[in-house]
Parts: sequence; C-alpha cells; structure tokens
Amino acid sequence: MLSAQERAHVTQVWDLIAGHEAPFGAELLLRLFTVYPSTKAYFKHLGDRPDEVQLLSHGQRVLEAVGVAVRHMDNLRAALSPLAELHAHVLRVDPTNFPLLTQCFQVVLASHLQGEFTVEMQAVWDKFLTGLAVVLTEKYR
Repeated sequence: MLSAQERAHVTQVWDLIAGHEAPFGAELLLRLFTVYPSTKAYFKHLGDRPDEVQLLSHGQRVLEAVGVAVRHMDNLRAALSPLAELHAHVLRVDPTNFPLLTQCFQVVLASHLQGEFTVEMQAVWDKFLTGLAVVLTEKYR
C-alpha cells in the first residue's frame, strides 16, 4: 500500500504526536461532532454534550488504534481485524463515517503540526488513512 518513503513519512508524523494521543483525539472527536453532528449517534455513551474527560478518554482510544495501524502498516488487516469486527458487527457504525473521521484527523494534524505537515506528508497520510478506513470496512461485506 505504501512505499518505504511513504511509510517513513507516516512514522515521522506519528512520532511528532505520539504521547499526545488524548488531546489530539479529543480535538478530533470534537471537530467530528461539530462538523458532522450526525456522527454523535455512534457515541451515545458520551451523551449530548461530552465533557473534556470523556473526549480525552475516547479520543485516546481512537488514536491508540491509529498508533496500532502505524506500527503494523505492513499488515493492517491482521492488526485491525478485531476493531473492524467491533465496528461492523457490534457497534454497527455506518462505514461512510470513516472518511469523515480521517478528514477531521488530517485537519487536526495540519492545525498542530503546521509547517511540519507538508503537502507531501498530507498526501501520504491521506493515503494511509484511506487504507485504514478500507480495512475497517472490509468486515461489512
């Protein structure tokens, strides 16, 4: 899916945010809920107005999953299979929501990393996150 150079770019960006999964994830979720309010339907456990603690907690889980994907870029299917099963068969998340999440994540990356998140980095992350979303939707078939 990714060339050696592209994998290096993904890892380089991930290294910049590693250790900050909770705040980045919380901002990602807040942006997702603001821009696409219909996505809140899949987070009923957070309530109508999730507080900071809830956003930080669930945001960290979301970005920890991205971290698993980064560490297992060469075998995303195996690494994300349990997560794909959960979202498809238990949570029954509409797969059209994954691209919305990846779009919001790229905005968060760009807003925080600014000059370090170059056009090339964004293109690679778009490719990587699209691949991640495809793997997460495979269990729907």
